[in-house]
Amino acid sequence: MISHCKQQTVLVISVILLVFNVSYAQKVGSTSMQFLKVMPCARATALGEAYTVWATGAEAVFWNPAGLASVENLEFSTTYINWLFDSQQGALSFALELGNLGALGLQLQYIDFGEFEETSNERPYINDPSGPGLTGETFRPFSYLIGVTYARYLTDKFSLGLSMKYAHESLFNGQRVTAQVRQGVFEEVNTWANGLLFDFGIRYNTGFRSIFIGSAVQNFGGNVRYAKESSPVPLLFRFGMGANVIGSDGLFGSEIRDSRLSIASDIFHPNDYAQQVHVGMEYEYGELIALRAGYKFNYDFDGFTFGAGIQHAFEGLKLSADYSYGAMGVYLGNVQRISIGLIIP
Repeated sequence: MISHCKQQTVLVISVILLVFNVSYAQKVGSTSMQFLKVMPCARATALGEAYTVWATGAEAVFWNPAGLASVENLEFSTTYINWLFDSQQGALSFALELGNLGALGLQLQYIDFGEFEETSNERPYINDPSGPGLTGETFRPFSYLIGVTYARYLTDKFSLGLSMKYAHESLFNGQRVTAQVRQGVFEEVNTWANGLLFDFGIRYNTGFRSIFIGSAVQNFGGNVRYAKESSPVPLLFRFGMGANVIGSDGLFGSEIRDSRLSIASDIFHPNDYAQQVHVGMEYEYGELIALRAGYKFNYDFDGFTFGAGIQHAFEGLKLSADYSYGAMGVYLGNVQRISIGLIIP
C-alpha cells in the first residue's frame, strides 16, 4: 500500500504534468496584452523571477496562487515599476486568512504606457510643418487588471490556489474610432480589448528540510479582440524548486541561526516564446536585511538581476521594503522596482 506521503508526491507530479501539457498545447506565434508578462514584486524580480516556490502571502496572487494559503495574518503589498521608456506600472495586493476555510486575496494592476503623438494617413505630407502625418493631438494607452484569488491547504504539505482575473487594455484613450477594415470599407471599431483569465497553482513541501516544489499556469482564457482581429494572451507555465542551503532548516550548516541562504530555479514556458530558465539566490541576516541576485536564461534582452530588502517589526506590525534592478541590454537600459509590504497581526 502506498504511503500517504507517496500519494501526495504522485498527486503533485500528476498535476504538474497535466498543467505542462495544457501550456504546451497552447503554443502559438504571437500574443497580445504583453503587460501580463511584466511581473510585480521587487523581491521576486531581484531573484531573476525564480519565485514560484517562494511566493507566499499577498505577493503570491501575482506568481503562484497556491502560496496564498500560507498567509497567517492580514497582508498588503504594493509595487511601483519604472518600466521601459515612459511606461510605468503600479500593483497592489491584499491577503486575508479565513481560518479553516483557507485564504482570500485581491490584486489590482495599472499600466500607463506614456503619451503618444497621434498620426493620420489623411495628411502624410513630408513638408507638413507639424511633421509627416501628425495631427497635433496626443493619446495615452493604458491597461489594468483586477483579480481575486482563493487558496487553501489540502494537506499539511500541499496547497492549491485559483485566481480569476479581468484584464483590460486600451490602445487609444478607451475610445471607438472609424477605421478602414478592408479596401474602401470603413466601420466604427473598438480600440480596446478585455477578457476573463484564470490562474492555477500548486505548492508542495517535500518534508525534507526546506525543499519546496511549486507550479503555476497563468492567464488561461480565450482570445481577446481588438477591432476585427482576435489573438491569444500570454499563457505562462512555471515550475520551480527551491531550498534553504544555510540556516536552521538548511541543507547544510543547519547550526547557523542568524543567517539564511536560499536558492531557487524555475522553468518558465510562455506560449509565445521558447522555454526559459530563471535562477535566484537570497542571503538574509537576522531577519532584518536581505541581498538578492538572479539570472534569466534564453531571453533576448533580460539577464542579470539584483536587489536588496529590509524588514522591521514594531508594535505588532511588520514592515518591509524591497528594491530590484534588471538589466535590459544596451538599447533598453534597465528596469527598477520598489515594493512595500505590511503584515498586520
